Formats: sequence, structure tokens, C-alpha cells
Amino acid sequence: MKPTTRVLAVLELLQAHGQVSGAEIAARLEVDVRTVRRYIAMLEEMGIPVTAERGRAGGYALVAGFKLPPMMFSEDEALALSVGLLGARRLGLEHTAPAIAGVQAKLERTMPAQLRERVRAVAETVQLDVRRAATGAGSAALGILSVAARGQERVHLGYVDAAGSMTRRDVDPYGLAYHGGCWYVVAHCHLRAGLRSFRLDRIDALTPLGRRFERPRGFDALAWLVRSVATLPRAVAIEVLLQTTLEAAQAQFFDTIGVFEQVEDGVVMHNQSDDIDWFARQLAALPFGFEIRKPAALRDAVRACAHNLLAQL
Repeated sequence: MKPTTRVLAVLELLQAHGQVSGAEIAARLEVDVRTVRRYIAMLEEMGIPVTAERGRAGGYALVAGFKLPPMMFSEDEALALSVGLLGARRLGLEHTAPAIAGVQAKLERTMPAQLRERVRAVAETVQLDVRRAATGAGSAALGILSVAARGQERVHLGYVDAAGSMTRRDVDPYGLAYHGGCWYVVAHCHLRAGLRSFRLDRIDALTPLGRRFERPRGFDALAWLVRSVATLPRAVAIEVLLQTTLEAAQAQFFDTIGVFEQVEDGVVMHNQSDDIDWFARQLAALPFGFEIRKPAALRDAVRACAHNLLAQL
């Protein structure tokens, strides 16, 4: 933690707890009491009046009646912050619950009473249908990788795959994405000499290397991740002509079901599937026509699905 950050942390402690002993501040910030006195002096130099009382019951406190100028939020800004905090609670980042509660408390302390009540109303009554995280992800890993991606700095990481095997590699992080209940970083992997995605919950260690790289202009980490999942080789390769528009076709399927290609007669969907009967049921539910190009077994599966549906009438 940088000294400036620690000074602000001292101010936050004084705002939140009234009077705080030097020993308690030192313990929370993991510094010595002499350093705490230096931070108090820095606050006073910034024009923030702090009182100090000696003795066992003494400590530091802001001068009575002193308040920092409040942050001003419009109703739309307050709503955006509240909904954002609701979403953050469901994104699977470890150790963020106390941080989110702290942000909420800080916002409430700076808002006028009427706006504060509106923010609380959102927190207590609104529910978001955000897919709950299937895996946790360390907020430290997210922070380090996002900084590295923004600064285009190479990172060394340890990675544990699904089988439990550990590898260590240098990667150039292009971007991060949350998809299917998991956090991923999409990066150029120097061990595999190509683009790869890494789940953050499987990253064992991270070390920024201080070496720069150049990210492709306009790279979309989420789009790359979705496409890579959709094109993973599976038991059966499927190709279907959908007799509709690209927009209507994509609206009928979840985004990793396959790759959609606009053609003159409609939209060709390329899919890799392990369960041909399941895919037949997806086709049977479509509100528009389609033509199965391959495999022939999919036609039989769709016919069987139609017979089963007719039998229910």
C-alpha cells in the first residue's frame, strides 16, 4: 500500500470510528506508531484538523463538526452505483463482500438523506438475474491482470489445468472477461505460442515481468472467449441452414452454441455437439424453417423428436 493510500485510510478510519488510538491505526495499516504520527501530520498539512488525546483512553479524532465536502451524485448516478454494487455481489470475487459493504457505507455517508433512502431502496428491493459465479476468483488476480492488460505488460503465472497438472508460463494479457459463471483472462501464451484463455480461479501465482507487448488493436476478449468455447471440437460436427436473419438466429440460441455465418439463403450455423438428440430438440423449437446439411443422423433425430411431440397430442 502506497503512503498516500495509507494516509487516506487513516482519514477513513477517523471518519468511520470517531476516535481511534494510534496503536489501532498502526495495527490496521501494518505500520509502527511513529509512522502513524507522520500520517496524522500529513492530514493536518492537507487542512484536515485532527485532535490528539494522550493516555490509555486517548487517540486521534477529527475536530468536532469537521466534515469533508460531500461527493455530489445525481439520481441517475446513484442508481447506477447501486445497481453496480448489486451486480458485484454476484460475480464470484473472493473477499469482496466487506469491500462492497464499505463502499455502500461511504456512499451513504456522503449523500443527502433523500438520495440515501433511494439507494437503500434499490439495495433492499431489486434483484438481478446475473448468473451466479460457478467458481470464485481472487480479486488480487483480477487487479494484477487488469493492470497488466491495460499497461500491456507481460506476466509470469502458474496455472493448474482441469486434470490438476501445474505449468508455469509467460503470457501477454489482452483482456479479461466474465462468462458462464467464471472469470477468464485471454492472453498470448508464450509456452503454447498462441492465444489461450485461463480461468482466474486456476491461476496459482502471478508476477508482472516489466516487459512490454503490443496488443492487437480493438481486441475483444469476450468475443474471442465465446467463439473459442463455441468451436471446441466435440463428437459431432453439425451444419444447419437457418431460414431467417442473423439477428433472429442469434436471438434463439445461447451465444456459445456455435458460429453463425450470414449467407444469401439465410444463416448457416456451425456447431460441435456431444448430444445429437439434445440438438434436435433445439431445432424442433425454432419459430422458423431450417435445412440440415450435416450430419444425416441429425435428420433422423429431428424426425424422432417430431414423432414424440405428435404422440403427445
